[in-house]
Amino acid sequence: MPLTDAQWARIEPLLPDRTPRRGGRWRDHRQVIDAIAFKYRTGTPWMDLPEHFGSWKGAHNRLRKWAADGTREKVFTALLAQADTEGDLDWVVAVDSTIVRAHQHAAGGPSKGAPGQCEPDDHALGRSCGGLTTKIYLAADSRCRSLAFVITPGQAGDAPAFPEVMARLRVPRPIGRPRTTPDMILADKAYSSCTIRTHLRQRGIRAVIPQPADQAANRKRRGRLGGRPPAFDRDAYKQRSTVERCINKLKHWRGLATRYDKNATIYLAGLHLAAIFIWSAR
Repeated sequence: MPLTDAQWARIEPLLPDRTPRRGGRWRDHRQVIDAIAFKYRTGTPWMDLPEHFGSWKGAHNRLRKWAADGTREKVFTALLAQADTEGDLDWVVAVDSTIVRAHQHAAGGPSKGAPGQCEPDDHALGRSCGGLTTKIYLAADSRCRSLAFVITPGQAGDAPAFPEVMARLRVPRPIGRPRTTPDMILADKAYSSCTIRTHLRQRGIRAVIPQPADQAANRKRRGRLGGRPPAFDRDAYKQRSTVERCINKLKHWRGLATRYDKNATIYLAGLHLAAIFIWSAR
């Protein structure tokens, strides 16, 4: 589904000028964005894009350029800032992760990322019994809209990536510093660790995270030395389903539900594009 006029009105002012530093004018941004979105929505190979989108090479090169210079993330962040300014972001944030199978075409990237780019050497690809996988960590608001993304190889654990997800949660404001502190964090048992709870407590963020049975048993075994059980609000925890529904929205895009991109930066740009479509349609 292409961009609507209302979505384009939100996005157009945030895009770079159509005249590059060298050469002539770029093809119309809206046509290119629709082409890239079609590719990720359907999982179509680049060379099979319909002719009415124009040259597939132009769309692919624009995606690579905008992934390298951070344009996708800048537009995504600007849309978050607009929503926050208009009171459409309530800062009750749920965090979770999901595994994505990587197609065989995603393998075979260069042994090292391109110089000057933030491409990890492993391209955020991990190999296990199930084959190549990538793990997406994300934070979502109470209306199932993504606020931050982090990608790693599929075998990585959830808890170690939590600080990086929180570091990516940064929404600029018209006056003062960007907001980086949610009112509440909702997460499942995989995020129940002393390190994460201490990190949230020091920043004044309310943690709603259930305690696994083994941690509860260990605390009881230690008696008074085990301390009090962490506070847990069952009613508030019901809102954690928002991040699951956000993941479901993103995986409606077939090019994101299965990873076909060799480079992690390109795949991350696809995630940001899906989030841009969601936020611009609010």
